[in-house]
Amino acid sequence: MKSLITRIVLKARQFQQWSAAQLIFALLSVLKLFPADGSIRFADRAMRWLGPKIGRHKLILKNLREAYPEKDEAEIERIAIASWGHIGRLAAEYVFLDKLFDFDPENPDTGRIEVEGVERFKELLALDRPFIVFTAHTANFELLPVAAASFGLYVSVLFRPPNNPYIADKVFRFRRKRMGKLVPSHAGSAFALAHALEQGQGVGVLVDQKFRRGMPTQFFGQEVRTNPLLAKLARQFDCAIFPARCIRLPDNRFRLVLEREVEIPRNESGAVDVNATAQMLNDKVESWVREYPEQWLWYHDRWSRRKTVGERMKSKQSGQ
Repeated sequence: MKSLITRIVLKARQFQQWSAAQLIFALLSVLKLFPADGSIRFADRAMRWLGPKIGRHKLILKNLREAYPEKDEAEIERIAIASWGHIGRLAAEYVFLDKLFDFDPENPDTGRIEVEGVERFKELLALDRPFIVFTAHTANFELLPVAAASFGLYVSVLFRPPNNPYIADKVFRFRRKRMGKLVPSHAGSAFALAHALEQGQGVGVLVDQKFRRGMPTQFFGQEVRTNPLLAKLARQFDCAIFPARCIRLPDNRFRLVLEREVEIPRNESGAVDVNATAQMLNDKVESWVREYPEQWLWYHDRWSRRKTVGERMKSKQSGQ
């Protein structure tokens, strides 16, 4: 009887995930019927209306208040609503990614994509040592590996699949056609990235995700846990490290920036300082977010403010 109930619950959850995925796919298909610019602007307006009605809006406001104690409520609310608009844009941009990415390395001054650091992309192609490019969830970060591929630079990209398996499969197939080798974030991902670096290749990672077992660091003056993977790989393979980010510009345009190689902090013995490197990554991302706060995904629980299901149950049992 217990196994039967378990199967029913699993089937119900599977149907729920399938239904949610089909609804999202249908909405995106409708967007595709219209011109890209109009659809992206519509998605922006729709999410600015819908976002504040979603439970995650409270988390966004809390994150913003803690990150910017000097800002008043009106400014906090403005950034929060604008961030929902950028989430809507990100979803719509997936549909039109092939049309949006019109950068031509031979004619870099035409089109809606501009690249700052073109010469560094070319330098990476000729680099005789492994390298890591790190970025954050700013603007349309998906455009960065697409840009690298346009230069003939294919990297192993570490990514976290969506929780919904139907959406995850669709996203994986979409990304695989346009980017380098994709490495899903799971127990064996570190070995896959290490193998790529061992072969003298490049790796791309997002460094602003929550990681419960990470190094204790600071982000916007508050304690967070940061994944030490990049620092450990740099220590093992003596990698060159490059920051990169995407910036949304007016009129559905984008600027992709590949910055200069950064110097990794080292300890007295000359080895890579893992803690200091993790903090350096946070400092770089924070500088990006402070410049364009509405373009970062504030609905991420970066500071672990949301209680897990287990924590909520313990709170109820203790009468809190």
